[in-house]
Amino acid sequence: MYQKLILVGRLGRDPEMRYTPDGTPVTSFSVATDRRWTDASGQQQQRTVWFRVTAWRRLAEICNQYLAKGRMVLVEGELNEPRPYQGRDGEWRASLDVTARTIQFLGGREAEAGAPAEYDEEGPSDVTTEEEIPF
Repeated sequence: MYQKLILVGRLGRDPEMRYTPDGTPVTSFSVATDRRWTDASGQQQQRTVWFRVTAWRRLAEICNQYLAKGRMVLVEGELNEPRPYQGRDGEWRASLDVTARTIQFLGGREAEAGAPAEYDEEGPSDVTTEEEIPF
């Protein structure tokens, strides 16, 4: 069995990096995804869904270094089991937690400077273009 989730959204706050007791870096941040549509009565509607993203090891260090609130990213990863919680208003909600495998930084200084814009669990990835494919 296999699952893969792809998100494109903006960071809701700066990333938070910490270390496990054995010294493994882990970084967490929230990503907001928006969906906009026009309903049957012609009114504009919008729904925002929040995801809590966790990155491990080298990917965690890179996210902590380069990401900041408001930055747009594309996250590929696995959705963990949703966890129910009760909000301050008494309503029940679900926390949607994602373990990141690959993160692409969309726009910003790093892309303009020519640095790799895609990172996976091992670090920067060389993004292959169609011209570089040998067949």
